[in-house]
This record gives sequence, C-alpha cells and structure tokens, in this order.
Amino acid sequence: MLVPVTWLAEYVALPADLPTEELDRAFIAAGLEVENVTDLRQNVQGDLVVGRVSSIEELTGFKKPIRYCHVDIGKDEPQKVICGATNFSEGDLVVVVLPGSVLPGGFAIGSRKTYGRMSEGMICSGRELGISEDHDGIIVLPENLQVAPGDDARPAVGLDDVVFELAVTPDMGHCFSMRGIAREVAHQLGVTFTDPASLVAEPEGNDSGYSVRVEDPVGCPRFGLIEVDGVDAYAPSPKWLADRLTQAGMRPIGLAVDVTNYVMLDLGHPLHAFDADKVQGELVVRRATAGEKLTTLDDVERELDAEDIVICDESGPVSLAGTMGGDSTEVSANTTRVLMEGAIWDPIAIARTARRHKLSSEASKRYERGVDPALSAVAIRRALDLLVEYGGGQVRHGVTDIDNRSRREPIPFDVTLPSRVAGIEYSKGTVIGMLVAAGCIVADLGQKVQVTPASWRPDLTDPADLVEEVVRLDGYDKIPSVLPKAYAGRGLTPIQRRRRRIANALANNGFVETFSFPFVSPQRHEDFNLPADDERREALRLLNPLDDSRPQLRTSVLASLVGIAQLNLSRGAKDLALFEEGLVFLPVAGWDKADYVQLPVEHRPSDEQLAEAEARRPQQPRHVAALLCGKVDPSAAGAHGRDFDWSDAIEAAEVIVDACGLELSVRQGERAPWHPGRCAELAVGSVVIGHAGELHPEVCEKLDLPKRTCAVELDVTALPFAGNAAAPVISHYPVARIDVALVVSEDTPAGEVAAALHSGGGQLLENVELFDVYRGEKLGEGRKSLAFKLILRASDRTLTNEEAVEVRDAGVAEAAQRLGATLRDV
Repeated sequence: MLVPVTWLAEYVALPADLPTEELDRAFIAAGLEVENVTDLRQNVQGDLVVGRVSSIEELTGFKKPIRYCHVDIGKDEPQKVICGATNFSEGDLVVVVLPGSVLPGGFAIGSRKTYGRMSEGMICSGRELGISEDHDGIIVLPENLQVAPGDDARPAVGLDDVVFELAVTPDMGHCFSMRGIAREVAHQLGVTFTDPASLVAEPEGNDSGYSVRVEDPVGCPRFGLIEVDGVDAYAPSPKWLADRLTQAGMRPIGLAVDVTNYVMLDLGHPLHAFDADKVQGELVVRRATAGEKLTTLDDVERELDAEDIVICDESGPVSLAGTMGGDSTEVSANTTRVLMEGAIWDPIAIARTARRHKLSSEASKRYERGVDPALSAVAIRRALDLLVEYGGGQVRHGVTDIDNRSRREPIPFDVTLPSRVAGIEYSKGTVIGMLVAAGCIVADLGQKVQVTPASWRPDLTDPADLVEEVVRLDGYDKIPSVLPKAYAGRGLTPIQRRRRRIANALANNGFVETFSFPFVSPQRHEDFNLPADDERREALRLLNPLDDSRPQLRTSVLASLVGIAQLNLSRGAKDLALFEEGLVFLPVAGWDKADYVQLPVEHRPSDEQLAEAEARRPQQPRHVAALLCGKVDPSAAGAHGRDFDWSDAIEAAEVIVDACGLELSVRQGERAPWHPGRCAELAVGSVVIGHAGELHPEVCEKLDLPKRTCAVELDVTALPFAGNAAAPVISHYPVARIDVALVVSEDTPAGEVAAALHSGGGQLLENVELFDVYRGEKLGEGRKSLAFKLILRASDRTLTNEEAVEVRDAGVAEAAQRLGATLRDV
C-alpha cells in the first residue's frame, strides 16, 4: 500500500513540523511495516519552476514539429527553450527545469545548441519528472492554480510529497485504505482523525432503483447499485485525482474507472462500473454453474466453478464477483450510462475464487480480508458525486440497496485478560480506552465487559483478538524483553539422536541434505510407474492445498527428492548426492477419501470427537531417501572418473543402518521405481526396511534425470533401537586368512551365505569378504559359485592352521544346512 503524506494529512491533523522519521515510527508502532520511503521532493535536483509561454516560433525543415519558445520564469529576460510538444499555446503555464538541474534517472540538464537555436533548459512532461507515464505532451498547468512565473513548480505537480510504502498484514485489512491507515496514525500520534466516510451523506435505498435479485445472501450480504445517465465515462480525470492514483501506484485510465479506484484506495471499499447499455435486463447475484464461462477484463476466458459467485444478466455471467468484471459490460470511450456497483462478498469465497483462477486483484485482496459492510452505500454515493461533478450526467433512478447483513454479537471479555497474557499491568480504564480506540463499543459490566467490534474490524471475533488490540494500541514497546528461564532438560530423545546420527553419517560421506515441502502431484505416481494396486497411490489429498498442482501428501520421500534433483539439474548441476529425512503420510486401514472429521474451533472438541479424529489420523513414519547421479569421482587429465552405480546406493543404506548400530541384510528385490534387475531389498533382521539400486530407465526419462540414476529409501521408523554396543576387543595377535568357494542356487543372496558363514564360524571369524562370483557350465544351470575370504583372529593367541580349518568347516556346515551350499570342487 502506497501512502502519500498529503493525502494522509487530509484525515489526520499532522503537525506542520512533523519529521518523516517520526511518521515512520508511528506506522511501525501501529503494526504496519514500512518497506520504503520515497521523498518526491528529491526527484528533481535543482531548479524546477513555473513558466508562462510568451511566444512560440515554429521551426520548419525537420522531420517532426519543433518549437522555439520564449518562457517567462519571473526574470528580466525570458528563458529560451526548444520543445517538440505541440499540446500548449502562448499564454499557457508550463513546468520548466533550468540548466544545472538533474531529472530522474540522472539526466542532467544544460544549455546547448540544437536545431540551430540555443536551448536553455527543458519544458517537462509527466514521464520526465517521474510522476506519470504520460509522454504524449508536456504538462500544462491549469489557470486556477495560485502560482506565478518563477514559483517552485514542485507543489503544482505533486513533487512536494513523501510516499510511504507499507506492508499490510492479513489481520489488518482495514489498513488497505487511507481511511484505516489514517485512523491508526492519528491514534499513535495522539492527534485528531477525520473519518472520510463521515464527509459523505449516505443515500437511502428505495424501490425505484435498478432491478437486482440476490439469490445467495450468504455469499453477498449487501448489494448496492446506482445508475448515472449522460456521463462521459472516459473523460479525463481531474489532475488531483490522477496525481493521487499515480502516487498510489495506479495508472489513470478514464473517469469512471479512476473514480472506482480512488474510492477503493480512499475508503477501502472496492466498486465496479458497468456499461448500462451493455447490461441485458435484471442483474442476478448467484453461484456459478459448473462449466459456465466468463471472459474477464484481462481478455482471458475462464471456466467457472460452482463455488464462484457471479453477477449475471439475461445473457449469463457478466462479472466474477469481488475479483474482476467481464469484458461484455466493460466501460469504454462510448459509455454514457454507468451502473456503479458496491457490494459485500463472502471473504472465503473470494479468496478461493482468486486462488482457483490465479487472479489476485486489488479488489480481491481487500474482500478476502474483509470490507466494511457499512460503507457500501457511502462508497457508491462518493463515486456518484465525483462522476457527476467531473463527467456530467445525472442519477436516472434511485439507489438499489439490498441489505441482508446479520447483527454482530458482542464478545464477553475479562478486562484482566490482557494483563495475564502480556505479563504487564493494564488498568481497566486503559483496556476500555484501547478497545474504544479500536472502534469497539464497550458495555461496562464490572470486571466483565461486552465488546461489540466496529463494522470495519471483521477480524475481531474472540477475546484473544481483543487482547492483541489492547497490547498493540497501548504499544508493543511497553512490553519488556525478558528471556525465559531455561530449565534443565533431559537431552535428545532416542529418536532425535538417531535422526542426527543418520544425517551426520550421510553428510560425512559426501551427501548434501535437502528440505522440501511434503506436497506432491498425483502425476508422481505415474512418473514412478507404480502399479495400479500399489499402496503408495492411496495418498491423502489436502482440502485447501498451498499449490493446486501439488494437492497430495507424499507417501515416499523419494517423490519429493526427485523434484529437488530436477531443479538442481536444470540449473547446471551434474553430479548430485542428495538426501532428505522426513515424514510420509499413509492412510489408516479402511480409509475413505470422503471420510474425515470436522472438528469445531469455537470450543474444545468432545473426547468422542477427538477419539474419532485420532482413529482417522494417518500413519506418519519417518523415511530417509538418497539420490545419486553423475560421477562419484570427477574426471581429470588421463582419468575418466567413475559414475555412481547401484552399489553406491546400497553403500548409502549401509551407512544409514551402521549409524543406527545395526546390521543390514541385502538381497535381490523388485519394487517401483527401481530397475527390476538392479534393485536390492534391504532388511534388518527379518524386517524389510526399504530398497536401493538403479532407477528404472523409463522413470529417468519421464523425470529428465540422467541415465542410471540411483536411489535408496528406508523406513527409519521400522529400524529397531540397538542395545548398548559392546566395547570392541582389540587383539595384537596376527590374523589368519583362508578362502572358501561355495556353490549355491542362482537366487541365493550372497549376504545370506556370508551370514551363515559368520554364524557357523563363531567368535573367531572376524570378517567375511566376497571377492568373486562365478557361473559356468561345469556348475550346472541355475547355480553359481561365491568365493569368500575368511579373516580369523583370536584375542589371546595366534591361531593354528588346524583351528582356522575348523572355523571354516563350521561355517561351511552352517551354510550347507541353511542354504544347501556345497564346496566348489571344479
């Protein structure tokens, strides 16, 4: 919101010597963040004066009109200026910038010879002064201005102002208007406030107004309309109005549109102007029919939703209520009859419409935060007065005012509550005084009071809101900054320690941690080639998603991680090793997409309601996923480098499980989105905790990931907590090494064979390493040979060859019993 100080000063009795810094502090104290302060007086550095054109000499022989002007600037000799504009005549008052000055953008003005004449300065247009985009001609000042040649021209063109840019928070929607901001500033400075709404006589509605039917009084609690006939809707707006719109960041278009914008900025109530000659019959306010279409003023045809509120005539929708009008009834240069509409719309419906159609307008920003319903008729009357005064015409019929507002109920309030919440003492008088300053009507009932909020504060709905108003208006700076007492804690929980260990272990192994929102698109299931009956397709859908393209909660962390990889790859990254740890959301058994519990917010839900909601609460296990693509070792001169492969994904899983103090089992697996022949099923004990390997080529192609991208995802919640680790026994005796080759069936995982050797070998078997896999005709079809290196060591002696052979044979016997393994003899 851009706030010119001269406009603000019309409603606030600002002291004449008030420093800009003091006003800045007043905005901040009111809870309005000041993002920028622009001193328009500094737009032009140097002399900017009023001049009267004494004579004009038309120069010929050039491709465009050139004028040599003598301009009286209050000196003995006229200023001689070359000008290419033709929209002024002798005797007109113009704005002249003199040599030695600097215009916006660093454009220095000097005396120079051009077109065969000496030009001493420049006659300025609005764009050259940075006050508008108008460059079709120079600024011609009206004769009724109390100025003379040689006077400073800044006040005459609005360059004597200071403009504040404010960030208005959603709970202060009333400050999307000069009326609301002026009220807040007046309170902070302790000066008089004049309500601009009180300066307008509210018209009375009658039966002779334009015919309107409101079929949805909930979506439209109030609808006002008035018809003006014989008006020049595209007449140029008066300079003061155009200047104010420009300073507020809006471009003047034509009188009717400019008036609606001005009233919206001034009073905070959006209006809309229809060309009455284009409206066919009675206007109807209703919900749209799904599939109806409306072309809005931005020339976009929009398919309407059944929740959208629309204004219709006999031809169908002509306006998307509270958001944007339709082009079929747009005011144009030929408009002479105007229907001026000012209505109140349901904030939730407008917010959803604006999001659904991706159409955030100045009107919708105000409606979704709440507009003062008491101002509808006042705003229409103010617009009517301006149209009639500057565009001619007259009111053709009476005022239509359909008012279905409900009465605001008072809020019971304990005057001691602000003190208990803020931690400082507020007297009863202070509490009541601050509530009255917030526009509330307070009925004093002793310690309890009844508070009825003002119509322009729809955000005040419960005692907590009133507490915030008391604290804010009395001053946040009065609340001391006190550090809370730090109580001794019990340290991290086991779950927190495990999460930290996993993250540190992966980071120490070269992975980069990422954080993403847990929202995904349903398309991700197709990208991953998930089977139709895959439980991961049963994703929870948000009723009010932040992003309509990602309405589901993820059932896999990998679904989010691939999006981060795509983003980094699109920005030029090639070699990625990413990981993320977070929640996934799995519906409970028997979950129905339409079956959810609506808990009340006005009071505590009952135990039965809470139990019913808890029964439907989705499971939320923690998963960790890692993704690898590109090269693990960079290429260099004479070295090609090594690409990530499936073994690196399995190694990442081993790093995770090892950080948890557990032992990982790896065996052949198959699960989308991994390559069916390069996918490992990962387990701890008998519990499958995830999968790792190379992603399916089709998945990589759909997601624009490099070929042979690898990934791992583990269910961290499924990991058991390891007991206290035994202290390692370090032996200074030498190791004994012995090799063994076992023949097993093709589908027997090497990890299971190694586990059998470990189990049979006992404590003397320190490690088992697979170093060869052989397949051949001599072994037979469906058989393979696995060669292991057994490393043995005792803590108290050097092992003999006989002892090493005994350990090997015990391990082989265990593998034979479990897996049918035999010693290789060929």
